Amino acid sequence: MTNKKLTSKEIDRIVIAQANDDSAWEEPVKAQRAKPASLTLPAELAARAAFLARLHRTNNVEEWLTHIIQERVELEEAAFAGARQALISKAG
Repeated sequence: MTNKKLTSKEIDRIVIAQANDDSAWEEPVKAQRAKPASLTLPAELAARAAFLARLHRTNNVEEWLTHIIQERVELEEAAFAGARQALISKAG
């Protein structure tokens, strides 16, 4: 067995070939909703976020950041689902 690094095209070819083969994939990961976490931001970034929160007339910077992060997570999840569906379509 060799430890040859695969190219992106080789990896894509393998993933596409296995996209519809459930036995080629690990069990799905189950995530549990985490308790709210605190987050530390650099002072300059926090000031910029506070300015934008006021500009958008939100009650506080935490509310605005929660909204922005939620939007970004939903965008990333949609992009991931689209990419996965494209791989499945190519394999089929």
